[in-house]
Amino acid sequence: MYQNYFFDFDGTLYDTYGGMVSAFVSAFENQGVKLDKNETYRLMRVESVRYCFALLKEKYPKLDEKKLHEDYHFFEKENRELAEPFDFAGKVLETIQTSGGQSFLLTHRDESAKEILKRDGLLEYFKDFVTADDNFKRKPDPESLDYLLDKHQIDRKTAVMVGDRTLDVDAGHNAGIAGILFDPDGLIKADSCRPEQQIKTLKELIG
Repeated sequence: MYQNYFFDFDGTLYDTYGGMVSAFVSAFENQGVKLDKNETYRLMRVESVRYCFALLKEKYPKLDEKKLHEDYHFFEKENRELAEPFDFAGKVLETIQTSGGQSFLLTHRDESAKEILKRDGLLEYFKDFVTADDNFKRKPDPESLDYLLDKHQIDRKTAVMVGDRTLDVDAGHNAGIAGILFDPDGLIKADSCRPEQQIKTLKELIG
């Protein structure tokens, strides 16, 4: 085990893709475009929500982009009760803490990530957080990781970034720490990011 874990939120600690995909599809349906949920999920997992918006805006240039984003955020907020922690998430966080380690949250989601963690009694396991509201450069830029590592004077040899996309692993490597790719459905080709470990369940983090 490492001593300092930096966790992504969406798709890593929490299975939020159901609500995100539903919100995305509904936003486009409001403007008359029907999307395939399975393909939307695949694109979100492999790339990002931002990538999906850019791809479809190019395909459907006449759509109202501002309304798409507004509708997506409205529906996503409505769907947040669907967000559930992945199996063993709580046990992993507890084990890290009881073993003398530390957990940090590093997410592109806003402060709602902390609200969901608090709802499920998991917020207490985190030493510190970086969310979208902190306005750091987005992963794979290491700016947010460097901030937390330096702030808490962490030996980078003891630290690891855990995420469900290659950009999470790349962010870790760019900050000089290890990276673990959480890929429960085997969609990610990890050749480009070369994670130190690739796992299908969070339980693998604690053996």
